[in-house]
Amino acid sequence: MSETTGASYASAGVDIEAGDRAVELMKEWVKKTQRPEVLGGLGGFAGLFDASALKRYERPLLASATDGVGTKVDIARQLGVYDTIGHDLVAMVMDDIVVCGAEPLFMTDYICVGKVHPERVASIVKGIAEGCVLAGCALVGGETAEHPGLLGPDDFDVAGAGTGVVEYDRLLGADRIRTGDAVIAMASSGLHSNGYSLVRHVLFDRAGLRLEQEVPELGRTLGEELLEPTKIYSLDCLALTRTAEVHAYSHITGGGLAANLARVIPDHLHATVDRSTWTPGAIFDLVGTAGQVQQLELEKTLNMGVGMMAVVPAESVEVALTTLADRGVDAWVAGEITERGEHTEGATLTGSYAG
Repeated sequence: MSETTGASYASAGVDIEAGDRAVELMKEWVKKTQRPEVLGGLGGFAGLFDASALKRYERPLLASATDGVGTKVDIARQLGVYDTIGHDLVAMVMDDIVVCGAEPLFMTDYICVGKVHPERVASIVKGIAEGCVLAGCALVGGETAEHPGLLGPDDFDVAGAGTGVVEYDRLLGADRIRTGDAVIAMASSGLHSNGYSLVRHVLFDRAGLRLEQEVPELGRTLGEELLEPTKIYSLDCLALTRTAEVHAYSHITGGGLAANLARVIPDHLHATVDRSTWTPGAIFDLVGTAGQVQQLELEKTLNMGVGMMAVVPAESVEVALTTLADRGVDAWVAGEITERGEHTEGATLTGSYAG
């Protein structure tokens, strides 16, 4: 076979030079996430983190999590906006880690594309790096994979994994929760990064709405609303554990508020959350109305305006709310912990939403 007709990686659709260009473009953003414990730079086979920093712990527990952004990436693709989806990725990973009281340490990402567009990949990494700064963790490495033939030229997906650390005797969770504890809700920034398969089906397939369409009740275009980055609570939660006694956190993601809160409630106790303590944002009503989605179905799928919950003793409520308010987090007492009694679930929602 002659050289002119022989196959190559490039002829198969993989552009190594474009990949190298993407790495060069993302370096400046990754550098902004560095912590003192990080060794080396971008481009090695593995990210390095100096574990001697853990010597100050008596019994350090490493916490790890991995997640993706789901079908929200298709909204970014359609709008051609790539520098916010990384916030969603960091939030999904690091806010899971902080639930146990762990400090986020470092994260790696995986970006899969149909074709490497260097500026586009760098823009995605920019968003991840900015998210890492907001979470207080380092972005120590990652992988960009080009999959021609499997994905279209403009298709992509992102995933990530993170690691944090918590002192054994400061581990938060169900065993700390007591009768009489208060449940504090922290407002979400919108849909976050869950339930987009339902949202896209309802708003696009059933209601025929367009991303560029101005929606009066949202006060902006539908696309702007759907691409609103997931709020990152990591540093807020860590600050709260320093100023108030916290028994548990619950990250409200897929499965909705009640199901996620139930994950941290011990078998003999029950969490009652009062819907009348807040008003879900307009996007939740829009999804429900446009798709004639029943309230219970919405609540099983979406966060309904609450992105994180904290369970604290009653005497810690005032300082907890003050701490969160000082950090710009909209928070309120949404429920309480009681004996399980006749309840079969770990958490239930009662009443009707305000407004």
